[in-house]
Amino acid sequence: MPPLKDAELGAFTFFASALPHDVCGSNGLPLTPNSIKILGRFQILKTIVHPRLCQYVDISRGKHERLVVVAEHYPKSLEDLLREGTPVSSSKILHLAYEVLQGLEYMNRHRMVHRSLAPHNILLDGEGHVRLAKFGLYHITDHGADVDFPIGYPSYLAPEVIALGIVKPTDHTQCERPLPSGPKSDVWSLGLILFELCMGRKLFQSLDVSEKLKLILTLGCVDDIITVLSEEHGCVDILKTVPENTLVLLRKCLTFHPTKRPTSAELLADSVFSDVSPLYIPFRKPVGLFSSALRCADLILPDDISLLCKDEDSDFLAERSIEEVYHLWCLAGGDLEKELMSKGIIRSKPPICTLPNLLLEDGESFGQGRDRSSLLDDTTVTLSLCQLRNRLKDVPGEAYYPLLGEDQSNIPHSGSSNELSTSATLPLIIRERDTEYQLNRIVLFDRLLNAYPYKKNMIWREARVDIPPLLRGLTWAALLGVEGAIHERYDMIDKDTPIPTDRQIEVDIPRCHQYDELLSSPEGHAKFRRVLKAWVVSHPNLVYWQGLDSLCAPFLYLNFNNEALAYACMSAFIPKYLYNFFLKDNSHVIQEYLTVFSQMIAFHDPELSNHLNEICFIPDLYAIPWFLTMFTHVFPLHKIFHLWDTLLLGNASFPFCIGVAILQQLRVRLLANGFNECILLFSDLPEIDIERCVRESVNLFCWTPKSATYRQHAQVPKQIAESNGMSRAAASFTVDFQESPKTDLGREPINIDDLKSEVSPRISAEDLIDLCELTMPSLSRIPSKKSKSIKPKLLVVDIRHSEDFNRGHIPGSINMPFGSAFTTEGDLAPCPASTTLQNFKGKVVVTVGHAAQNAAKFAVHLVKLAYPRVCILDGGINKMKLTGLLTVPSPQI
Repeated sequence: MPPLKDAELGAFTFFASALPHDVCGSNGLPLTPNSIKILGRFQILKTIVHPRLCQYVDISRGKHERLVVVAEHYPKSLEDLLREGTPVSSSKILHLAYEVLQGLEYMNRHRMVHRSLAPHNILLDGEGHVRLAKFGLYHITDHGADVDFPIGYPSYLAPEVIALGIVKPTDHTQCERPLPSGPKSDVWSLGLILFELCMGRKLFQSLDVSEKLKLILTLGCVDDIITVLSEEHGCVDILKTVPENTLVLLRKCLTFHPTKRPTSAELLADSVFSDVSPLYIPFRKPVGLFSSALRCADLILPDDISLLCKDEDSDFLAERSIEEVYHLWCLAGGDLEKELMSKGIIRSKPPICTLPNLLLEDGESFGQGRDRSSLLDDTTVTLSLCQLRNRLKDVPGEAYYPLLGEDQSNIPHSGSSNELSTSATLPLIIRERDTEYQLNRIVLFDRLLNAYPYKKNMIWREARVDIPPLLRGLTWAALLGVEGAIHERYDMIDKDTPIPTDRQIEVDIPRCHQYDELLSSPEGHAKFRRVLKAWVVSHPNLVYWQGLDSLCAPFLYLNFNNEALAYACMSAFIPKYLYNFFLKDNSHVIQEYLTVFSQMIAFHDPELSNHLNEICFIPDLYAIPWFLTMFTHVFPLHKIFHLWDTLLLGNASFPFCIGVAILQQLRVRLLANGFNECILLFSDLPEIDIERCVRESVNLFCWTPKSATYRQHAQVPKQIAESNGMSRAAASFTVDFQESPKTDLGREPINIDDLKSEVSPRISAEDLIDLCELTMPSLSRIPSKKSKSIKPKLLVVDIRHSEDFNRGHIPGSINMPFGSAFTTEGDLAPCPASTTLQNFKGKVVVTVGHAAQNAAKFAVHLVKLAYPRVCILDGGINKMKLTGLLTVPSPQI
């Protein structure tokens, strides 16, 4: 979006027409309110950026179908020139006409018609250039069908528009709509406005609406419309002073028959503007973040670099985009309805004054007349930025231009500002509502995203702190590694040809997050349909499963006006976290996933795992929707945003930790209930504290050895990159995986039956060596350490016979032969080794035997004794023999 500069934020309100409550659509569902339809159509207006158009910012839906629109606004308009009562010079009129036509032509390219063109809607910025306002009202109301007032002003409507009249649909369940006005109708309106500027007065002031319309329609019988209008309003003398080129322009604009009237594009190329057009540079839309074009192609630095530096009196806030300023205005306490009420635009009435009319048999009526508040009041209220500027007055200018060097420490959480550093430690929901904090985060992320993909590592690092909601969509795309010409790729996909999946998509969309006004709009449904169909068509080896629509919802909501980016994010997300989940036969993938999840429950919470297994409440009964939709079917969107902010920083195993964290929040109720009660509990999942869930899932992830979540049906494993002095757990959580060569010490795939028979997860020999920090030159990825002692958080339990243990064992391990480790009651047999094991309860315990089967049985006993974090060495001691790391005890003297 363009910067605020000298513009203001303006708001105006209107009502959508109400629908009957007892009428349903063809699908049996209640009709979508007109206000939601308008809200959905409005979103495209935010993407229309042109120097001759006022930028739309936001739309808010209130009670009783009220809508409030926020847009760029300027206090001066052509209405002010007409109030002066003097004719405007011909040269200025030509410049104004050319700029208005530029805006109209750009609208027409986007298949839009202004229809509300009038002097007070042609604004003038600080430099005197034209900015067209309210150009989207005709589009968002479906050509006036969704409101109870006509779009346009009688004095400036084209004859063909007046002849068409006002057509309202009689059947709300049908698609009966008025015929839309063509783009040439705006040319007529422009002609009348230019004529008024030439005469220095407004037309039709002494006539009522019906006489105005009658006069305009009778102009079709006149040869020279300009002369008739001047005679009608006593402007013949003034008309004689108008230059010929201006008269030519007026006659072309005021051509009665639309077939003979030129379009905006034709007028721009007309010879009447031969002296004006060279003064204007053709507008080119800025290159987006994801494009094949160079974003820096038009970057020009001034000869004097010091010109880039801002002085102390600079208005730094005015350099930010209109969207950012409005977002910060809302955070600073801005309230749209309160602003409109203070100006008298919104008036509250007592309930007794809102009663309808009562019509008696004799025709006499009692009660209120027509409520004129339902009609259009196009007054624009300027939103005061004083409160926002007061909140930001202590923010230094350097905060608006953060340095992006890797060693810079001027980011909010780095300690450069005590207040911001303190804010960074507050709960996320508070940080997202802190004006100063969000300003710093938005500015920083905006610069980092503009430097994407070159600053991808810094984006990852900053995203670990938090992601500003305003830039969440682009940040997610960067975290998922989306690059290149995504629009070209998306446009090449056939989204129109019918396919067998169409029927299922049509059934699923009206049930997907329909509490959200944006996604429940017809425009949202259409975008849902195109993105889902594009994914199905472009992945012929996969199929559409129910739940794919829920996966699509967060990406579509954040990129509502960028379907290509929503599709690209979805296409990058699914292979990373749901690899092969959408195969036609995905039973083997789902079963393996749920089995690993069950092992994760036993690994982190053995007491809960034992209880769920006793009542036969297995993950198949509740967890499939969790993982198939990555929790989007379980939580509302606002919780999914916070959850996925962290999920996208982890690898494919992180969802297991989220699932365990959810169960632990329900732990007390689960342990106290049986099978039936648990089924009822999950049929209507209680409120989950997402921030706590995220915090605990990160902790669970850091305690989980990476090989413990190995799945043979997962995507190709990637190597963890440790950087910036982070711990292994922190690095594995925050840094994306890259391709790594397979070693003989990795996890070996096993069949699903053997996997289900094991309660605890397996750990690879490579992972064990990494956790123990043992020196092994053959594995270059393992750091060299002089000490061969086991870390205090890890204990290796060797369950072989003592003779085998003495022939060679892992350094620091303890020996507990399986045959004598437990009593007949299942408790640990008293011995020095069992005492050591009890002292390590709560730390990672790795059981090692000749083969994994014996170690798995030993692990089952430990889990029954509520020992957490128990895992099994995959391949047993035989895998460790290949490393040359086994040691023998020193001889006793």
